[in-house]
Formats: sequence, structure tokens, C-alpha cells
Amino acid sequence: MKRFDAVVIGGGPAGMTAALYLLRSQATVAVVEKLSPGGQMLMTHLIENYPGFPDGIEGWRLADAMAAHVDKYPHVTIADEVTAMEQVPGGHRLKAGGEWIEAGAVVLCTGARYRRVGIPGEKELLGKGVSYCALCDGNFFRDQVVAVIGGGNSALEESLYLSRIVKKLHLIHRRDEFRAQKCFQDRCEVNPVISILRSRVVKEIQGTDKVTGIVVENKKTGEIQTLAVDGVFVFVGFEPQGDFYPEGLARDQAGFVITDDRMRTNIPGLFAAGDIRSKDCRQVATAVGDGAAAAHAAHAYLESLAAS
Repeated sequence: MKRFDAVVIGGGPAGMTAALYLLRSQATVAVVEKLSPGGQMLMTHLIENYPGFPDGIEGWRLADAMAAHVDKYPHVTIADEVTAMEQVPGGHRLKAGGEWIEAGAVVLCTGARYRRVGIPGEKELLGKGVSYCALCDGNFFRDQVVAVIGGGNSALEESLYLSRIVKKLHLIHRRDEFRAQKCFQDRCEVNPVISILRSRVVKEIQGTDKVTGIVVENKKTGEIQTLAVDGVFVFVGFEPQGDFYPEGLARDQAGFVITDDRMRTNIPGLFAAGDIRSKDCRQVATAVGDGAAAAHAAHAYLESLAAS
């Protein structure tokens, strides 16, 4: 069985930063990531709030730059996913790619995925007009009519991106006020392609082989209307990824991992960083900070093991 000083699970900005800092501390490191490095960055057209890029940077470019930095240091990459994890004397044991590996410290950077609304038609029409990634699927709807559901940063950022592609976009939010940053709100308000529908909820996505429309309810008046659309993009928050966590790991009501300010969980030698953490702000910048803090704490933990 292979043993490493540390295993980083996840290849997003938190995972790549944690791996980088651990590698620079001379630790032996394995990174487990079943997809290409980058995480949610790969599904973001333009990242406009990462320090050092005043004109913004495309998500894939930032992901590639981070991955190239990590690749300067020798490490093991396991292109698969973790399916089981348990504590063993002196560390943790993980099953990845059908094989067991051990590590003194583990950093969870499994991230979060887009949450579903849970309405009729959403699951049935996934890939047939329902999408959770504007960058991935936006071009399929060039010069067509789409709806975006949500009111946070992701919903408004992706609406602005889609507005350069589609003919018309209905931005539907269940509250009177958006949660997104004011700069995104202002740009959506004046965008001629975007029609903002506040205090509305989508009750159903219609269609058989493809999306043909949505049923929308006005929460204040109860009025029901049907809008003809060719696609529906859903951005209503995130839910944690990963179902292999060891028994007893502390998580909040939504399932996100609880840590202290050093990214330590309630299980010795197990750390968490990035979107999988229980926290309010999920941005690339905070993921990078989490990854650095987790690596620093993991290195200190490994030194304590060596000294004992």
C-alpha cells in the first residue's frame, strides 16, 4: 500500500493551493481529482474579482496557470475519485481508483455543485435544455430565448455572459431584492437583452424531448403565466460534493464540513478547504486562502506526528 505525507482530495483552486504549499514544504503528496484541474473555475467564463487581473481572466486560463504551478513539483496524481475513507493509526486510509492509499494528513477540497430547484421537468429535461453551466452550454442557445433562475452572483454573472449570445433572457428571482453584488445588478438592469422578473418562482419546466417553456408564479399576486423559452439555466446556490467522509466528521445542516480558522476539522489530521467548508463566502480568492491555511496546518500536524 502506498503511503504519502498528505493526500489532497480535489483539484479546484483550494486543492491546487493546498498541494502547492505542501509540496513546497517537501511533503510527499498525492492529489486525487477525477476531472481536469480547475473545479468551478472551468465553468466560469470570466473571473473579474481575482486580485491581479483588473480586466478579468477566463476561468480555464486561471485554472491552467494554477495547475502548471503545481506541476513544477513532483507529486502523484490519481485521476479518479475517493470512494471510502477511514482512520488508521498515524493517519488515514483512502480508497481511490480501486486501490487503498494511506496518508498522515488529508485535505478535503471536494467543492460544491449547483443545487437543483426540484421542480417538475428539471430532472427529466437535463441536457435537453436544462443546464447548470452557461459557459458549457450557452452556445447551444445562440439567438434563442432562455430563462435564468436565481438571484446571487452566479445567476447574474452568467446572465450577463448569456446576454451576449441569446436573443432574450428572462432573469427570474423569488425575492424583491437580489443577493448579488451591486455591480452585477446594475449591469443586468440596463442590459436590453435581460428581462428581470422579481418575486417570481418557476413552478414547472415544460417540454418532452426538449425545453419549450416554463410556468411562472407571481408570489405577490398568485398570477400564473407561461413563458416560451428554449433553455433554462439554474443558479440557486450550492450543495456539498462527496459521500465518502469518515464517520463522526462534523458538518452543518446543509452538509458542509465545519472547520476552525486553521481549516482543521474535528478529526485529527483531517482538514477541509474551499467550497466544501461551512462558510458564507465561496469565491476563488477565499478558496485559495483556505488551501494555503489548510496546508500550513497540515504541515504542522505532520511535524507533530514525526516528533511524537
